Amino acid sequence: MKHVVITGANRGIGLELARIYSQLYPVTAICRSSSNELDAMQHVTVIKDVDMRSWATIQHAIEQCDRKIDLLICNAGIFEGGSTKLGNVSAKSMQEQFLINAVAPLMCVQAALDHLTRDAKIALITSRMGSMADNKSGGYYGYRMSKAALNAAGKSLAIDLAERGIPVAILHPGMVRTEMTGYAGHVTPQEAAEQLAARIDDMRLETSGQFRHARGEILPW
Repeated sequence: MKHVVITGANRGIGLELARIYSQLYPVTAICRSSSNELDAMQHVTVIKDVDMRSWATIQHAIEQCDRKIDLLICNAGIFEGGSTKLGNVSAKSMQEQFLINAVAPLMCVQAALDHLTRDAKIALITSRMGSMADNKSGGYYGYRMSKAALNAAGKSLAIDLAERGIPVAILHPGMVRTEMTGYAGHVTPQEAAEQLAARIDDMRLETSGQFRHARGEILPW
């Protein structure tokens, strides 16, 4: 029986990914705080009070997993408006987004290295807003830069983990109607999660390190 670990699983896309995978496998949900929906799921172990800005806390959360990890989905992320427009860029806001959106996923993978099975997979939930070639509207400095950094980390992880046979997916879920987006978007969390799960299922070493939309197409860096 495979074991799936998902960060940021208490709401939105993470919650729906937990719902999908818990119907198939045991799931460990890592989050800062749980939710009634997550607590009600069967075959889900919730590890809460995990601050994604604390590497020791992340390490401890991974060590609490009671079995090897077959799939690690780094989904936890934040969007803050404090670094949206030029003239209103907040260094503190940018730092928070970098820590949680870019550094924390890398720390999660690093903490999980000795816990991954031989045929494990890693998925990083990123954003098309991290694409430089696709940037046509400017602004959103902290979010764009943090997701571009995550994409760079994902590419390096794909190279470094290839010798272990572990593929890495760098996936944009689309514009999803979640609390993070103010419930503006084109797809529901359930639809996005289903598309992401399909891409994860299709993941192979040959496609490792590619930046893809949840629908499947390759996105520009």
